[in-house]
Amino acid sequence: MSTSALRLEPVTAANFDAVCAVQVRPDQTHLVSPVVKSLAEAYVHGDTAWPRAVIDGDEVVGFVMAFVDIAWDPERDPADIRSGIWRLNVAAAHQAKGYGRFAVQAVTAELRRRGADRAYVTWEPGPGTPEPFYRGLGFRLTGELSGGQTVGVLDLRGPAGQAGL
Repeated sequence: MSTSALRLEPVTAANFDAVCAVQVRPDQTHLVSPVVKSLAEAYVHGDTAWPRAVIDGDEVVGFVMAFVDIAWDPERDPADIRSGIWRLNVAAAHQAKGYGRFAVQAVTAELRRRGADRAYVTWEPGPGTPEPFYRGLGFRLTGELSGGQTVGVLDLRGPAGQAGL
């Protein structure tokens, strides 16, 4: 991984096929939707989705999609507006190389730039869960579930929000 060549880029016609080809390990497919589903969701939720290719040099190594300013549970609390990480897919051959950490750092920097003071993420519980990854980056459990998924939050304000990220 070359940190100078590592970046997030919009998904375009030029990189679409490479982004759609990103596949996690077979034992992880139950934990995250395929990139093509995420791109379809980004299309129908264009006002709140922020999909990006994770690129190292000229190679697409992953995909990340943020959600920005969504009403979390409008029936319970319409004023609860949240932003965070919707999807993170790192290609099987590129896992454990720091690409996921980079993607989370880049998304949280973008959310901070947009004025967010917290970043949220959800993950599937059970075997192979990405919980240790997110907890290692400073996300803490909220005690909530969203669609059966565990909810984590990272404070983006002050030193605690800038320490690991």
